[in-house]
Amino acid sequence: MSAVGSVEMQMLWWSVVLGLVQLVLSVLPSAQVRGFVWASGPRDEPGAPLGKIGGRLERAFRNFLETFVFFVAAVLMVEVLGRHSSTSALGAQIFFWARVAYVPAYAAGIPFLRTLLWSASVVGVVMVLWGIYPGM
Repeated sequence: MSAVGSVEMQMLWWSVVLGLVQLVLSVLPSAQVRGFVWASGPRDEPGAPLGKIGGRLERAFRNFLETFVFFVAAVLMVEVLGRHSSTSALGAQIFFWARVAYVPAYAAGIPFLRTLLWSASVVGVVMVLWGIYPGM
């Protein structure tokens, strides 16, 4: 184990880093296209369209946030309950690496790969959850 702790907690740490990177990747096109005045204002009016790549990066970040909350909950339950296993560790790694691969796959617009990677990340969360209850 590292200073961060279990494999699951390491993957949680790296997933937070990934989320911050995705945040920056989604904000940069917005700032470039919509401008600082719009970004620093109340955003009452919709901003200019971000274009293909900028829009994809923004949607990829929103999708990350939708799945991340479940990953966080699963990892924290495993950690608090002390239910670490090879399955939960592998699940955490699958979640993280699938989410890493999701960003360029979505940005590039590769058909079906994005869905496959999203599915893999959900399977990873389920694997983390798998060891929480005895007998599962």
